[in-house]
Amino acid sequence: MASLYTQQGRNVFRTWALMSAFFLLVMLVGWAISWYMQTPGILWVAVAFALVMNISAYWFSDKVALTSVGAKEADPVRFLELHRILENLSITAGLPKPRLYIIEDNAPNAFAAGRDPKHAVVAVTTGLLARLDRAELEGVLAHELSHVGNRDILVMTVAVVLAGLITVVVDMFIRVSFFGGGNNRDRGGNALLAIAAIAAIILAPLAAQLIQMAISRRREFLADASGALLTRYPEGLASALQKISSYEAPMRRASHATAHLFISNPFGAHEAGKFIAKLFSTHPPVGERVAALKGMIV
Repeated sequence: MASLYTQQGRNVFRTWALMSAFFLLVMLVGWAISWYMQTPGILWVAVAFALVMNISAYWFSDKVALTSVGAKEADPVRFLELHRILENLSITAGLPKPRLYIIEDNAPNAFAAGRDPKHAVVAVTTGLLARLDRAELEGVLAHELSHVGNRDILVMTVAVVLAGLITVVVDMFIRVSFFGGGNNRDRGGNALLAIAAIAAIILAPLAAQLIQMAISRRREFLADASGALLTRYPEGLASALQKISSYEAPMRRASHATAHLFISNPFGAHEAGKFIAKLFSTHPPVGERVAALKGMIV
């Protein structure tokens, strides 16, 4: 039977798997460029780049995520009540209180990030604070603390950096292939390389999306259930999810690289309702999450 500790172990394993896959991908691209350019040194540059990016993803991914959405640390006086709610929930969960951040955005949403509970952060939008009552806000914060407790935040935040870098690396490969060197290759080789480059252009965004979807959607159901048990009031989180998901406008700095971090799709109800958006969504349907919460007995 799966437990909190087995879930933590799986997420640590997934993180190492993602970082290993990224390392191998960059090495493959580096080898391809070095072969095409007849410059073996490029492979070593690619290896060094992969190592640096993996280390950066592990240690600084939370800062990347916070910067990407323009989050600022929550003033302890202005947001005193919010700090109190988070502190009380952290004590109940037996976790260190995460650093608290505010995102100036009318769209209601929230996320947690960091490499472990001691270095966790929780960020909420001003729109969330304006639209949710206390019970709903407690439900959202409890959900995010559950991500911290089961180490979801480790794999989620590392994916932010690595998924974005996959596209950058492939773009570098394409630019070098078309505009730099390699003139001594025969036409057949160039034709094959052109086909590979076109395929890379098409598949690179998909690869980034698949990395994010590899972080199972079930993590949201688990965090919902754990959060509801923490507050002993599933209706609070269920109501919050309904309010958040019904907001039409997207977040101003919504990005596919960070979408999986948030408690709900940051692109707004209109975009989330489209067929393609549902197909590649990193979140399960809100209706299913609400139904599961309302069916809980605590």
